[in-house]
Amino acid sequence: MAVNPLRDELRMHRVPGPCAMVIFGGQGDLAGRKLVPALYNLYLRRLLPTGFALIGIGRRDAGGDEGYRAEMRARCESFSRTPVTEVEWQGFAAMLHWITGNFDDAATYAALAARLAAADTDLGTAGNVLYYLSVPPSQFPVIVDGLGDAGLAAETDRTFRRVVIEKPFGSDLASSAALNASVHRAFAERQIFRIDHYLGKESVQNILVFRFANGIFEPVWNRNFIDHVQITVAESIGVEGRGRFYEEAGALRDIVQNHMLQVLSFVAMEPPASFDAEAVRDERGKALVSCRPVRPADVVRGQYVAGHADGRLARSYREEEGVGAHSDVETYIAMRLLIDNWRWADTPIYLRTGKRLPKRVTEVAIQFKRVPHLPFSYAAAEQLEPNVLVLRIQPNEGISLRFGAKVPSERIQIRTVNMDFQYDTAFSSSPAEAYETLLLDVMRGDGTNFPRQDAVEESWRIIEPLLDSWQLQGGGPHHYEAGSWGPEAADELVARDRRRWRRP
Repeated sequence: MAVNPLRDELRMHRVPGPCAMVIFGGQGDLAGRKLVPALYNLYLRRLLPTGFALIGIGRRDAGGDEGYRAEMRARCESFSRTPVTEVEWQGFAAMLHWITGNFDDAATYAALAARLAAADTDLGTAGNVLYYLSVPPSQFPVIVDGLGDAGLAAETDRTFRRVVIEKPFGSDLASSAALNASVHRAFAERQIFRIDHYLGKESVQNILVFRFANGIFEPVWNRNFIDHVQITVAESIGVEGRGRFYEEAGALRDIVQNHMLQVLSFVAMEPPASFDAEAVRDERGKALVSCRPVRPADVVRGQYVAGHADGRLARSYREEEGVGAHSDVETYIAMRLLIDNWRWADTPIYLRTGKRLPKRVTEVAIQFKRVPHLPFSYAAAEQLEPNVLVLRIQPNEGISLRFGAKVPSERIQIRTVNMDFQYDTAFSSSPAEAYETLLLDVMRGDGTNFPRQDAVEESWRIIEPLLDSWQLQGGGPHHYEAGSWGPEAADELVARDRRRWRRP
């Protein structure tokens, strides 16, 4: 079969330039479950540059390069979305290398510098490097200082050096600002990529396309037509062995401060002048600046107790491994937000997230105002519900619109129906994993889908009153049974506005 040169040119346009990727914490759970499988799938799709090297660094001896390759093959066989084949793996494995060392030891960075120089000579990485900090936040300043002291963070006119930092980026506004200051000692803001995997999801990125590429939606995307917005991140599982982490983070820090507020910024932002990364990030940042800090009275905390989830008996949060017997950490949050600008003034935004809820679903529901007058009889419109536009982020990625239609009969009877779009059926393929998209963006230097420093600090500002209130006043969370939709107090929160939660 003849090669289509136009198709090949398009593919090559999407492939980033040569570079090396260094994963600090290269044997960790994130590296094995997400990062290396994502890189393997990029390799299969021919989206990794020809000159590419992956260098893992960690304290534990992996058995050299070959030991690390064997370990990562086992992880890819377990977690890759596509099967591992012998021929393809051999090509990919040749790019993998390992360094054993402590992050606070200058010798580790000397060994890294030597390995990067060898990768440049042997694999043609052109001196470009991106560092991925797949480590606990306490290690971020240690590694950044080590890279800076070794001269490994400095760029030249022909090479780039970028650093990818995982959440949580701080634990409150003060610690976030301090962490930013420490990272900036070695890296400029343009070199820093704060990763939030939600922003790599096709369905989240599609919010911008849906809003700004279709003329019929943007004119009604405002307080004049929208009654309220609900953003839901529900999980049917518990903390799944992450009890110690959850005891420090809780649902507010783990989900609301980053994932949910970043998704909200896509929903609430103004149209950017262009799709340039800084133009998009400017508008998302302005949306967060316009959010009022949350009042403690507009928030409900919850914690799951024993119940039935996924058809099985589920233990309580306090019985989970690593959780204190008297823990008051929240596993559920419901809150009411207001945005002070012309587009959204007086339009409530409701956020809720929780563990051990009835199903796994992440969605944005835009509920429009009811029509000002129904000329039909009450009986005819008895089952008519408000128009709702639902942007499904996971699972079953897609969009649905709920509207009223006449039931086929000899009389007027109206029923609510759904018009539905699904990614997998519309495009005959499943979206790529979020980490595949985001790693490719970092290699290209595209920061569109990465929160900037100002956006991160604004998100902490929004929830800071809650953290202060909980610390000063204490008070435990409401309890809810595993397998339910949360505590009754969450229903009462929206009922105060004469509204109710949508059931996904």
